[in-house]
Amino acid sequence: MTGDPTLPAPLRLPQINAVPLTAPLEWLAAGWRDFCAAPGVSLAYGLVLAAISAGIFWALYSTGSASWFFVLLGGFLILGPVLGMGLYAAARALAEGRRPGLWEVIWVRDAARRDGLLLGLLLVFLYFLWTRIAQVIYALSTWQVHKTRSDFLAFVVLEPAGQMMILTGLVTGGFVAFCNYSLASVAAPMLLDRRYDVFMAMATSVRAVNRNFYPMLLWAFLIVGLTVIGISLAFIGLAVVFPVIGMASWHAYRALTREA
Repeated sequence: MTGDPTLPAPLRLPQINAVPLTAPLEWLAAGWRDFCAAPGVSLAYGLVLAAISAGIFWALYSTGSASWFFVLLGGFLILGPVLGMGLYAAARALAEGRRPGLWEVIWVRDAARRDGLLLGLLLVFLYFLWTRIAQVIYALSTWQVHKTRSDFLAFVVLEPAGQMMILTGLVTGGFVAFCNYSLASVAAPMLLDRRYDVFMAMATSVRAVNRNFYPMLLWAFLIVGLTVIGISLAFIGLAVVFPVIGMASWHAYRALTREA
Protein backbone atom coordinates (compact mmCIF):
# COMPACT_ATOMS: atom_id res chain seq x y z
CA MET A 1 0.00 0.00 0.00
CA THR A 2 1.28 3.42 -0.85
CA GLY A 3 0.65 6.75 0.78
CA ASP A 4 -0.07 8.61 -2.48
CA PRO A 5 -3.07 10.90 -1.76
CA THR A 6 -3.82 11.21 -5.51
CA LEU A 7 -4.92 7.56 -5.70
CA PRO A 8 -8.70 7.00 -5.48
CA ALA A 9 -10.14 5.94 -2.16
CA PRO A 10 -10.63 2.17 -2.05
CA LEU A 11 -14.18 0.88 -2.23
CA ARG A 12 -13.50 -1.93 0.23
CA LEU A 13 -11.47 -2.41 3.37
CA PRO A 14 -8.20 -4.33 3.06
CA GLN A 15 -8.42 -8.07 3.42
CA ILE A 16 -6.96 -9.60 6.58
CA ASN A 17 -4.26 -12.24 6.33
CA ALA A 18 -4.08 -15.13 8.78
CA VAL A 19 -0.62 -15.20 10.37
CA PRO A 20 1.06 -17.95 12.42
CA LEU A 21 1.51 -17.68 16.17
CA THR A 22 5.24 -17.00 15.68
CA ALA A 23 4.59 -13.98 13.45
CA PRO A 24 5.13 -11.42 16.27
CA LEU A 25 8.69 -12.72 16.70
CA GLU A 26 9.28 -12.13 12.99
CA TRP A 27 7.90 -8.59 13.29
CA LEU A 28 10.18 -7.95 16.24
CA ALA A 29 13.19 -9.23 14.30
CA ALA A 30 12.24 -6.97 11.37
CA GLY A 31 11.97 -4.00 13.75
CA TRP A 32 15.44 -4.76 15.11
CA ARG A 33 16.87 -4.92 11.57
CA ASP A 34 15.32 -1.54 10.83
CA PHE A 35 16.75 -0.14 14.05
CA CYS A 36 20.21 -1.32 13.03
CA ALA A 37 19.74 0.08 9.50
CA ALA A 38 18.92 3.57 10.83
CA PRO A 39 20.44 3.72 14.32
CA GLY A 40 20.91 7.49 14.49
CA VAL A 41 17.33 8.45 13.75
CA SER A 42 15.95 5.56 15.81
CA LEU A 43 18.03 6.36 18.88
CA ALA A 44 17.25 10.07 18.66
CA TYR A 45 13.53 9.30 18.60
CA GLY A 46 13.85 6.81 21.44
CA LEU A 47 16.02 9.05 23.61
CA VAL A 48 13.54 11.91 23.41
CA LEU A 49 10.70 9.61 24.43
CA ALA A 50 12.78 8.05 27.22
CA ALA A 51 13.72 11.51 28.55
CA ILE A 52 10.09 12.68 28.56
CA SER A 53 8.94 9.51 30.30
CA ALA A 54 11.69 9.72 32.93
CA GLY A 55 10.89 13.39 33.51
CA ILE A 56 7.21 12.67 34.11
CA PHE A 57 8.04 9.83 36.50
CA TRP A 58 10.51 11.98 38.42
CA ALA A 59 7.91 14.74 38.73
CA LEU A 60 5.43 12.23 40.16
CA TYR A 61 8.01 10.79 42.54
CA SER A 62 9.30 14.16 43.77
CA THR A 63 5.78 15.46 44.45
CA GLY A 64 4.78 12.40 46.49
CA SER A 65 2.56 10.91 43.77
CA ALA A 66 4.46 7.65 43.37
CA SER A 67 1.20 5.69 43.38
CA TRP A 68 0.43 7.17 39.95
CA PHE A 69 3.30 5.24 38.39
CA PHE A 70 1.02 2.43 37.25
CA VAL A 71 -1.37 4.95 35.72
CA LEU A 72 1.60 6.43 33.87
CA LEU A 73 2.54 2.99 32.60
CA GLY A 74 -1.01 2.36 31.40
CA GLY A 75 -1.12 5.73 29.67
CA PHE A 76 2.20 5.02 28.00
CA LEU A 77 0.81 1.81 26.52
CA ILE A 78 -2.47 3.46 25.49
CA LEU A 79 -0.86 6.43 23.72
CA GLY A 80 2.00 4.39 22.25
CA PRO A 81 0.43 3.83 18.79
CA VAL A 82 0.21 7.57 18.13
CA LEU A 83 3.68 8.26 19.56
CA GLY A 84 5.10 5.78 17.05
CA MET A 85 3.99 7.60 13.86
CA GLY A 86 7.53 8.72 13.06
CA LEU A 87 8.83 5.20 13.47
CA TYR A 88 6.21 3.81 11.08
CA ALA A 89 7.39 6.37 8.55
CA ALA A 90 11.01 5.32 9.11
CA ALA A 91 10.17 1.65 8.59
CA ARG A 92 8.22 2.51 5.43
CA ALA A 93 11.16 4.48 4.07
CA LEU A 94 13.53 1.57 4.73
CA ALA A 95 11.11 -0.83 3.01
CA GLU A 96 11.20 1.47 -0.02
CA GLY A 97 14.99 1.39 -0.06
CA ARG A 98 15.45 4.89 1.39
CA ARG A 99 17.26 6.02 4.52
CA PRO A 100 14.85 8.05 6.67
CA GLY A 101 15.91 11.55 7.62
CA LEU A 102 15.37 13.06 11.05
CA TRP A 103 12.86 15.63 9.77
CA GLU A 104 10.90 12.92 7.96
CA VAL A 105 10.53 11.07 11.26
CA ILE A 106 9.67 14.17 13.30
CA TRP A 107 7.15 15.63 10.85
CA VAL A 108 5.10 12.83 9.30
CA ARG A 109 3.05 14.52 6.62
CA ASP A 110 0.84 11.51 5.93
CA ALA A 111 -0.17 11.38 9.60
CA ALA A 112 -0.60 15.15 10.05
CA ARG A 113 -4.21 15.30 8.94
CA ARG A 114 -7.68 15.14 10.43
CA ASP A 115 -7.84 11.36 10.64
CA GLY A 116 -4.56 11.14 12.55
CA LEU A 117 -5.86 13.83 14.91
CA LEU A 118 -9.11 11.94 15.46
CA LEU A 119 -7.25 8.75 16.32
CA GLY A 120 -5.02 10.67 18.72
CA LEU A 121 -8.04 12.27 20.41
CA LEU A 122 -9.66 8.85 20.82
CA LEU A 123 -6.55 7.46 22.49
CA VAL A 124 -6.29 10.52 24.74
CA PHE A 125 -9.95 9.99 25.71
CA LEU A 126 -9.21 6.35 26.58
CA TYR A 127 -6.21 7.48 28.64
CA PHE A 128 -8.28 9.96 30.65
CA LEU A 129 -10.96 7.30 31.07
CA TRP A 130 -8.28 5.01 32.52
CA THR A 131 -7.04 7.74 34.91
CA ARG A 132 -10.57 8.33 36.20
CA ILE A 133 -11.11 4.60 36.69
CA ALA A 134 -7.79 4.41 38.56
CA GLN A 135 -8.82 7.29 40.81
CA VAL A 136 -12.11 5.63 41.66
CA ILE A 137 -10.43 2.29 42.40
CA TYR A 138 -7.85 3.98 44.64
CA ALA A 139 -10.48 6.03 46.47
CA LEU A 140 -12.61 2.96 47.13
CA SER A 141 -9.63 0.94 48.35
CA THR A 142 -8.28 3.20 51.09
CA TRP A 143 -8.99 6.40 52.98
CA GLN A 144 -5.26 7.19 53.31
CA VAL A 145 -3.02 9.13 50.92
CA HIS A 146 0.26 7.31 50.35
CA LYS A 147 2.73 10.07 49.58
CA THR A 148 5.90 8.01 49.42
CA ARG A 149 6.82 4.98 47.36
CA SER A 150 7.56 2.91 50.47
CA ASP A 151 4.14 3.68 51.98
CA PHE A 152 2.40 2.77 48.75
CA LEU A 153 4.37 -0.45 48.31
CA ALA A 154 3.62 -1.44 51.91
CA PHE A 155 -0.08 -0.86 51.28
CA VAL A 156 -0.02 -2.89 48.07
CA VAL A 157 2.05 -5.80 49.39
CA LEU A 158 0.94 -6.13 53.02
CA GLU A 159 -2.69 -5.07 53.12
CA PRO A 160 -5.55 -7.08 51.55
CA ALA A 161 -7.21 -3.88 50.38
CA GLY A 162 -4.05 -2.91 48.49
CA GLN A 163 -3.77 -6.33 46.89
CA MET A 164 -7.40 -6.17 45.78
CA MET A 165 -6.82 -2.66 44.44
CA ILE A 166 -3.95 -3.88 42.25
CA LEU A 167 -5.97 -6.87 41.03
CA THR A 168 -8.97 -4.68 40.18
CA GLY A 169 -6.73 -2.14 38.50
CA LEU A 170 -5.05 -4.79 36.40
CA VAL A 171 -8.38 -6.21 35.24
CA THR A 172 -9.99 -2.88 34.39
CA GLY A 173 -6.80 -1.36 33.02
CA GLY A 174 -6.20 -4.45 30.92
CA PHE A 175 -9.70 -4.19 29.48
CA VAL A 176 -9.24 -0.52 28.54
CA ALA A 177 -5.79 -1.23 27.13
CA PHE A 178 -7.04 -4.15 25.03
CA CYS A 179 -9.88 -2.04 23.62
CA ASN A 180 -7.29 0.56 22.69
CA TYR A 181 -5.00 -2.11 21.26
CA SER A 182 -7.77 -3.58 19.13
CA LEU A 183 -8.67 -0.17 17.72
CA ALA A 184 -5.19 1.25 17.14
CA SER A 185 -2.57 -1.48 16.69
CA VAL A 186 -3.14 -1.63 12.94
CA ALA A 187 -5.01 1.66 12.52
CA ALA A 188 -2.08 3.92 13.47
CA PRO A 189 0.40 2.69 10.82
CA MET A 190 -2.46 2.29 8.32
CA LEU A 191 -3.16 6.02 8.47
CA LEU A 192 0.14 6.62 6.69
CA ASP A 193 -1.84 5.54 3.62
CA ARG A 194 -3.87 8.68 3.01
CA ARG A 195 -6.55 6.83 1.05
CA TYR A 196 -7.98 5.39 4.26
CA ASP A 197 -9.85 7.39 6.89
CA VAL A 198 -9.73 6.76 10.62
CA PHE A 199 -12.94 4.73 10.69
CA MET A 200 -11.73 2.38 7.93
CA ALA A 201 -8.40 2.06 9.75
CA MET A 202 -9.98 1.23 13.12
CA ALA A 203 -12.37 -1.28 11.53
CA THR A 204 -9.42 -2.97 9.84
CA SER A 205 -7.52 -3.06 13.13
CA VAL A 206 -10.40 -4.73 14.98
CA ARG A 207 -10.80 -7.27 12.18
CA ALA A 208 -7.08 -8.06 12.25
CA VAL A 209 -7.15 -8.69 16.00
CA ASN A 210 -10.31 -10.78 15.69
CA ARG A 211 -8.97 -13.03 12.93
CA ASN A 212 -5.50 -13.42 14.49
CA PHE A 213 -6.46 -13.31 18.16
CA TYR A 214 -3.67 -15.47 19.58
CA PRO A 215 -0.80 -14.01 17.50
CA MET A 216 -2.04 -10.51 18.31
CA LEU A 217 -2.38 -11.43 21.98
CA LEU A 218 1.23 -12.61 21.95
CA TRP A 219 2.22 -9.36 20.23
CA ALA A 220 0.45 -7.38 22.97
CA PHE A 221 2.29 -9.32 25.70
CA LEU A 222 5.61 -8.73 23.92
CA ILE A 223 4.92 -5.00 23.73
CA VAL A 224 4.01 -4.81 27.42
CA GLY A 225 6.92 -6.99 28.51
CA LEU A 226 9.52 -5.08 26.52
CA THR A 227 8.10 -1.76 27.70
CA VAL A 228 8.34 -2.83 31.34
CA ILE A 229 11.94 -3.96 30.77
CA GLY A 230 12.75 -0.60 29.16
CA ILE A 231 11.24 1.30 32.09
CA SER A 232 12.93 -0.91 34.68
CA LEU A 233 16.33 0.00 33.20
CA ALA A 234 15.91 3.55 34.53
CA PHE A 235 13.89 4.39 31.38
CA ILE A 236 17.10 4.25 29.33
CA GLY A 237 16.01 0.97 27.81
CA LEU A 238 13.09 2.76 26.16
CA ALA A 239 15.57 4.46 23.84
CA VAL A 240 15.96 1.08 22.12
CA VAL A 241 12.73 -0.70 23.01
CA PHE A 242 10.32 1.89 21.71
CA PRO A 243 11.93 2.36 18.25
CA VAL A 244 12.16 -1.42 17.75
CA ILE A 245 8.51 -1.92 18.72
CA GLY A 246 7.39 1.03 16.61
CA MET A 247 9.10 -0.17 13.44
CA ALA A 248 8.01 -3.75 14.12
CA SER A 249 4.41 -2.47 14.26
CA TRP A 250 4.75 -1.26 10.69
CA HIS A 251 5.80 -4.73 9.61
CA ALA A 252 2.88 -6.17 11.57
CA TYR A 253 0.48 -3.94 9.66
CA ARG A 254 1.98 -4.96 6.35
CA ALA A 255 1.83 -8.65 7.22
CA LEU A 256 -1.75 -8.53 8.46
CA THR A 257 -3.37 -6.68 5.56
CA ARG A 258 -3.54 -6.86 1.79
CA GLU A 259 -5.44 -5.00 -0.89
CA ALA A 260 -9.04 -6.13 -1.36
